[in-house]
Amino acid sequence: MRNSLPDGSVEFVIPSDLNEARMVQEVIENHLRQNQYEDKEIFGIRLALEEAIVNAIKHGNQMDNAKKVHVFFRVDPDRFDVGVTDEGPGYDPEDVPDPLADENLERPSGRGLLLMRHYMTEVTIHPPGNRLTMSKVRIESTGTNGDGH
Repeated sequence: MRNSLPDGSVEFVIPSDLNEARMVQEVIENHLRQNQYEDKEIFGIRLALEEAIVNAIKHGNQMDNAKKVHVFFRVDPDRFDVGVTDEGPGYDPEDVPDPLADENLERPSGRGLLLMRHYMTEVTIHPPGNRLTMSKVRIESTGTNGDGH
C-alpha cells in the first residue's frame, strides 16, 4: 500500500517480503534522481535503506509475512528523510556488538548499523527499537567537506 501525504512525503506499508523491499528502494531511487541527487549519494542512501528494511524484515518481523514494515520518506533537493518501522519487539542498539572490534571482525552482526551511520547524516533508533529514522543532509558545494575543511 502506498500513500502520498500532504507534506510531500510518501508512505509504504509492505509485507515482510524482500521483493517488496526492493520495489520500495526503486521508488525512492527514482525520487532521488528527480531531485538531482548524484550517483554517489544514491548509492549510499540505497545501501543504508536496504540495511534498514532488510533488518526490519529479518530481525524485527522474523520474516513473518503477516507482519508489516512501514516505510515513509520525503525527498527535498537539500535533504532526504526516511523512517522504517517493523512490528517486532525492538532491540537496544547498545547491545549490538561493535563490528570493528577484533573479536567481531568475522561476525556479520552490527555491520548494517555501521553502514547506515557511515552513509547517512543522522540515524536514530527510537525506543523500544523497532523504529528507525535516517536523514541525508546535502551540503552546498563550497569547496569544503562539510566540517569546514
